[in-house]
Amino acid sequence: QVQLVESGGGLVQAGGSLRLSCAASGRTFSSYAMGWFRQALGKEREFVAAIGRTGSYTAYADSVKGRFTISRENAKNTVLLQMNSLKPEDTAVYYCAAGSSIATRTTGIDYWGRGTQVTVSS
Repeated sequence: QVQLVESGGGLVQAGGSLRLSCAASGRTFSSYAMGWFRQALGKEREFVAAIGRTGSYTAYADSVKGRFTISRENAKNTVLLQMNSLKPEDTAVYYCAAGSSIATRTTGIDYWGRGTQVTVSS
């Protein structure tokens, strides 16, 4: 089993940056593909970014492509999401996710973190 804990959320002005971090427990971190999803108030949870087991493959939602970067450090059991040029529509709770393969849908995720709030003011 994998436990995921997110950190790094907060309040930022439009155009600013934040870096989210997800710390994973367990010795099998490198066997999981990792990802970030987000859920805005009143909306469904949506895919943001994903990264393969070795970090050589990444995928992004069109809405964040070119602004967000996902990375992982297997030696530290950590996955990061660097978010630049933030927009008010990026406001949401951001969830770290782990699965046996890259997943862009919530049905492909095996483990979820509890989430961290990101608020972008205009």
